[in-house]
Amino acid sequence: MTRLRPEDVDLTTVLADAHLDNPVMTASGCAASGRELHQFFDVAELGAVVTKSIMRDPRSGRATPRMAETPSGMLNSIGLQGPGIDSFLATDLPWLLQRDARPIVSIAGGSLGEYAELARRVGNTPGVAAIEVNISCPNVENRGLVFACDPFQAARVLAVVRRDTPRGVPVFAKLSPDVTSIVEVAAAVMEAGADGLVLINTLLGLHIDPATLRPSLGGVTGGLSGPAVKPVALRAVWQATQALPSVPVIGVGGIRTGADALEFLAAGASAVQVGTAIFNDPGAPVRVIRELRQELAARGIAKVSEVVGRAHPSLHPPSP
Repeated sequence: MTRLRPEDVDLTTVLADAHLDNPVMTASGCAASGRELHQFFDVAELGAVVTKSIMRDPRSGRATPRMAETPSGMLNSIGLQGPGIDSFLATDLPWLLQRDARPIVSIAGGSLGEYAELARRVGNTPGVAAIEVNISCPNVENRGLVFACDPFQAARVLAVVRRDTPRGVPVFAKLSPDVTSIVEVAAAVMEAGADGLVLINTLLGLHIDPATLRPSLGGVTGGLSGPAVKPVALRAVWQATQALPSVPVIGVGGIRTGADALEFLAAGASAVQVGTAIFNDPGAPVRVIRELRQELAARGIAKVSEVVGRAHPSLHPPSP
């Protein structure tokens, strides 16, 4: 095995038309638009900063309490609270660009028209690295808005977003694991024009307060994230890349260490997102970059691209 120094490992990755210095990003919803994290590290060090999902109009979100700790994870029921697209384009996005960060803007909507408007406005703003289309958030008040639970509805959203986003700005569909076949939904959004996938969003869950014996969250149900969902996320990445081997995938779900990130890359992801780990370790994303370098160097792997998909015997047969 060739001995490598961690600093000699090439972490550059390509996602459709997006070229990133390394494959580690924030996960949408865990650090707003990056300001909070910048006091701990330079956000430009990340492959990309994925913003909290932006909607067309300001939104107050769901009733409190909004978060509950669970074994190996947490439930959140924020409800897509946010300032709306006008405020985001006027303040948050310019802040990221001024610091040389690579913004991937997450958008969410309740109608095709809203998604189309967001795609036009975000996609035509210089400096946006990509658009992440959140069609799978389980925390909206009306479950009918979860487009990702139906392949046809998911495809409709991605078709209008791709139509109204300039070429050269990749569009990634963020999918829900709360479906019978995530491969079926993945295939539908790719056929509709998506450039890649983000796997996975949170799983719908419930927590009971042992004192009151009632649901802990004001919105009753919430999205489960953290280490508890990692095996589900890995399974989704593996299944999607096995069925659609040429599709760029960003893996997310329970990533806390460089070793976790390496598993997602081996499962077929070309990049990863760090989310819930940020709540108790704000420096987790840059630590994962450092640890990933160490993991690859220890295995004599000079380029991160060489490890993508290693877990697929059909794509990477074992050496004789």
